Amino acid sequence: MVENKTDIQQPQGAGQGPKKSRDFDLESSMHNAEDFFQKNKKVITIGLVAVVVIVGGFFAYNRFVKGPNEQKAQEMAFPAQHYFEVDSFKLALNGDGSNYGFLEVIKKYGGTKAGNLAKYQAGVSYVRLGDFQKGIDLLKEFNANDLLVQSMAYGITGDAYMELGKDAEAIEYYKKAGNYNNNELTSPLYLFRAALALEKNKKNDEAIEIYKQIKDKYPTSQEARNVDMYLARLGVVKE
Repeated sequence: MVENKTDIQQPQGAGQGPKKSRDFDLESSMHNAEDFFQKNKKVITIGLVAVVVIVGGFFAYNRFVKGPNEQKAQEMAFPAQHYFEVDSFKLALNGDGSNYGFLEVIKKYGGTKAGNLAKYQAGVSYVRLGDFQKGIDLLKEFNANDLLVQSMAYGITGDAYMELGKDAEAIEYYKKAGNYNNNELTSPLYLFRAALALEKNKKNDEAIEIYKQIKDKYPTSQEARNVDMYLARLGVVKE
């Protein structure tokens, strides 16, 4: 009887010992998690609510704030855009007493697409009125998805710097304008202005390099037609 009891108990102890240990560890871990949640329930709940609010707030902002603001900005900017198109730059900037100008659009809705475009148009207006530094400041704030308009903003910034006698800054922006978006309209125009400014500042080697760039990359442009003449006066013989 003793042997039979021993035979039965030994395998039972050997087989169940580890299983009981594993069950105990799992159960203990589950209790610890529950204890942690109970002790920190307030913090966890606040965190989850915050995530919901942030995500929900993002969509609500786009639907109920950003969308309507975009519409309001476009409506406010419309009269100013008309004045801009007919070169009435003071009215475009400041309004006419009944309608707002670009400056008010920027002040109220500068974060919208219409407000961003107003920065470009206001910057150009200031440059055209001879207030070059204000023009530069606004053009630098402007950021366009339209590659052509962005290159024009760089180029006009270069023009303003040239008017202020800041040739180094002008050359920098002319190069940015010429190389920002490769196209037949703005690229050769602003590269040509960069080359002229370099030539003016006795940086002939750099000017020659850009003249050649215009000739090679934009052979059908208006600027390319005159490049050989400018190269010749710098001692480069036409090949």
